Amino acid sequence: MDPAQEEQRNPYGMDESCTNCPGLVEPRTQVVHGYGDASAEFLFVGERPSAGADRSGIPFYGDEEDEAFQEVLRALGFAHQEPDEEPDLENVYLTSLTRCRDPERPPTDEEIYTCEPFLNAEIRMINPEILVPVGERALAELAEEYTTTPADEIDLATDHATEIRGRGFELVPMIHPAESTESEKAAFLEAFSELLGRDYRQTKGRRGR
Repeated sequence: MDPAQEEQRNPYGMDESCTNCPGLVEPRTQVVHGYGDASAEFLFVGERPSAGADRSGIPFYGDEEDEAFQEVLRALGFAHQEPDEEPDLENVYLTSLTRCRDPERPPTDEEIYTCEPFLNAEIRMINPEILVPVGERALAELAEEYTTTPADEIDLATDHATEIRGRGFELVPMIHPAESTESEKAAFLEAFSELLGRDYRQTKGRRGR
């Protein structure tokens, strides 16, 4: 799959009529694949589409909860849209463990496993420098796959806004801004701004920008 570089919505042309998870087909509004800069160095991963994302088709976008997240992206210089406009993202890509939403429950382990090829393909093709797991579930899944740190040594409240060395990536866990305190939000902005101000790139044969 070649990315449509000018298209931010599902730039890799992933299956938008996927029926691999039968329990999610009926309750979802649509399949929500990744969105953003196809050559991004920063990749944010949530657990599942929010209610707003289920309506808009864009991860982390579409309701009041998502607006708190978009405010952080704008503060970091990743997003340039007005609050009521679709995100115009630069150097950042947004996605999730699962692509469909059941409004009554979180995804099952089986559903996350079934959706894993979509996420793995995005990570492989984007080849980001920094993975940002948003929330406890995303942190647990990405830490298990991309770090050598034992799962019982990783905790979102403790590791929020800190750098965790991974296999080919660094992870910077994030408490969702809609669920964080003002001090936690400020800590993430401070830590990420410091990260952006130094050489965060890994020596892993990354393609040039």
